[in-house]
Amino acid sequence: MYHPSGWKRSCGGMKFDAGSGGQVLDLETAVKDGILGGGGGLICGGGVGVVAEKLDLKKMIEELESIEIPSVFICPISLEPMQDPVTLCTGQTYERSNILRWFSLGHYTCPTTMQELWDDSVTPNNTLHQLICSWFSQKYVVMKKRSEDVQGRVLEILETLKKVKGQARVQGLKELRRVVAAHASAQNTVVDNGGVALISSLLGPFTSHAVGSEAIGTLVNLELSSESRTSLMQPAKVSLMVDMLNEGSIETKINCTKLIEVLMEGKDLEAENVSSLRLVVGLLRLVKDKRNPNGVLPGLSLLKTICSHESVRNSVVSVGAVPQLIELLPGLNHECLEIALHVLEVLSTLPEGRQALKDCPKTIPSVVRLLMKVSESCTQLALSILWAVCKLAPDECASLAVEAGLAAKLLLVIQSGCNPVLKQRAAELLKLCSLNYTATLFISKCKLTRTIQ
Repeated sequence: MYHPSGWKRSCGGMKFDAGSGGQVLDLETAVKDGILGGGGGLICGGGVGVVAEKLDLKKMIEELESIEIPSVFICPISLEPMQDPVTLCTGQTYERSNILRWFSLGHYTCPTTMQELWDDSVTPNNTLHQLICSWFSQKYVVMKKRSEDVQGRVLEILETLKKVKGQARVQGLKELRRVVAAHASAQNTVVDNGGVALISSLLGPFTSHAVGSEAIGTLVNLELSSESRTSLMQPAKVSLMVDMLNEGSIETKINCTKLIEVLMEGKDLEAENVSSLRLVVGLLRLVKDKRNPNGVLPGLSLLKTICSHESVRNSVVSVGAVPQLIELLPGLNHECLEIALHVLEVLSTLPEGRQALKDCPKTIPSVVRLLMKVSESCTQLALSILWAVCKLAPDECASLAVEAGLAAKLLLVIQSGCNPVLKQRAAELLKLCSLNYTATLFISKCKLTRTIQ
């Protein structure tokens, strides 16, 4: 049988061409080039090295999905590691199920080279299969050993934390935090061995910020049960988190914010748990910190969660949240902008919130500017805010809105492909704005040409 020039065989079938590049692989070359990394180790099939244990290749591939895999092991069709490689007459190798599916669709060509096949048989590529098994086996054994070492170290640290105090406790928590952040297996070990309760017990009214910072930095990386969340929601623990949100490093502030939001998710909380003015003030400081923009998103996200509790919205308005959020709008990215507008829209449902929006001179021009600019969701939130403000004082606010270009933007909303509810709200707001003008003057105020540009 004729074989393309790139296809090579040797005694015992130990050499093969892995693709159109004419690359020749054998066991000796693979070890030398680092594909196998040398040495023995576990493999999932016979014939290469010493078999200490038969491993499941599929399982190993799934558990090692995050590591970089040699391209020669990848099926050109699925771009996934091969488990049952077969070679065509063209010298190209594919996963058996993928190439057979290709044939079943009526194709009689090689998917990579598009050459017509003079022989549609497939030949098991045992050498490549052995290489794949050996490589994944060695990586799997290393991963398991590292995981076992990590788990053992976590257990040691947890035992140490039960006994030590002061700086030794800080150092233990610091190491635990580092290990937990780097290894998923460490997170599971902490949770499965009572680590969450232990770390939670270290938080209280007399906890130093050094201990609290490391403990909270660890907890934000763990899966917290309902019982753990209830324990962490004790007033003394929440008070500590709020203090560190106001006074800690930027990393500590962000971790406190994330942890408080996790504790609030899906729970029917009493108002006193989220009504702390210091918490809201700390969040506003976090989102306004231009030196550390990483705190904006978690800060706004928690503020949105807090405002979902109707009983505490007045407190948010009372600390001046409305003008501060309006000030932030021009510099926010799309994700943060939508959250900020959501908070403002929720606060506009309160008389105090509407008044604060009206009293802020930047509200109308800033919000009008966002119509039809970011997303339909942002446009809907912006319209709701403008409606609340203009409805509160039509004579004053409607004229200001029109001067800011609102009428032209509303016409664009009405003529766009937005949902009918949004168009209806735009039409109602347009009508409200037009009441203060003659027809000719109102049309001239639309400035439609400039808005479209």
